[in-house]
Amino acid sequence: MNSALSSTMTQADFLQLMTAQLQAQDPTNPVDNSQFVSQMAQFSQLSATQQLDTDLQTFSSNVSSAMQTSQVLNSSNLVNRQVMVPSSTVSFDGSDSVTGAVNVPSSGSVSVQVLDASGNVVRTMSLGNQSAGLSQFTWDGTDDNGNAVAQGTYTLSATSGSTSLNTYVAGTVTGVGYGGSSLGTYLQVSGVGGVSLGQVAQIL
Repeated sequence: MNSALSSTMTQADFLQLMTAQLQAQDPTNPVDNSQFVSQMAQFSQLSATQQLDTDLQTFSSNVSSAMQTSQVLNSSNLVNRQVMVPSSTVSFDGSDSVTGAVNVPSSGSVSVQVLDASGNVVRTMSLGNQSAGLSQFTWDGTDDNGNAVAQGTYTLSATSGSTSLNTYVAGTVTGVGYGGSSLGTYLQVSGVGGVSLGQVAQIL
């Protein structure tokens, strides 16, 4: 693409225009030298500003990259730690109790239901009156009759009155990674999968 058609004027373009201006001027009425000096100063200032903008963008990119690397490295301390993360499903291994939580926006009576893959309620747990905040619960892997349920994935449903509430589950961090600018740093949580670092509600 011809530089004259480019959206950004280069130093060569500027000098070419100045040369054309000198060639086209009227010899009987030459352009005042101060105008050329002023034009040169303006171009010099513009060039310096453009270079400063480029340098700042490079600096910002380097700082962002360094901060991201630092965040990933710092997050590696969470490996093998348990964290509470948002999830409406829970993986039951057939023996170990499951720890979860409910995000209670305002105080009230809270109930948690565990549903199987077919949508049948296998366990209903009343947490009683809870204050606003994250209220933890534990499911021992049994149904309402006290019988152990099969290993598998179950759905959590929490309510306060007629209001549905968000649920969380605890899982062990098995890895840390970077998912690009849209996801950022993420944790690989057992039983849940990849979770953005910003979604961690508690470190247990």
